Amino acid sequence: MARTFDAPRAMVWKAWTDPEMVTRWWGPRGVTTPTCEVDARRGGKINIVMLAGKELGPAAGQEWPMTGTFEEVTPQDRLVFTATALQDRRGSRALLETRTTVTFDDLQGKTRLTLHILITRSSDTPEAKFAIQGMEAGWSQSFDKLGETLSE
Repeated sequence: MARTFDAPRAMVWKAWTDPEMVTRWWGPRGVTTPTCEVDARRGGKINIVMLAGKELGPAAGQEWPMTGTFEEVTPQDRLVFTATALQDRRGSRALLETRTTVTFDDLQGKTRLTLHILITRSSDTPEAKFAIQGMEAGWSQSFDKLGETLSE
């Protein structure tokens, strides 16, 4: 997926690497991030728990935890991290494992953000299938929220 944001590359980079900013946009509409730890350095950890709000009807109150490790961090240019979507906060079962690459291209004051997600492992469960099926729509909504955050 790719999206151009009307914001300088340094600001878009900060939105991805500053936990306070990540909290404001990560997750689709109707989802908040009550837990957001981002240590954007090689070997640093990422730990996010998304919480479904009442807008999501029967899913309201569900938590979707994710942990991972930054493999590559090139400031204002590229982030690569692994991520494991967990069944619950105890981390008792991995539903989905991915390798995410985010690139930031300067377009004369605007930023072209490209997101590439490779699914490296998936459990054969309805929850994992649901996560995969909703990934593109979820990231699209997250990008919408990111754009709103950048324009505040």
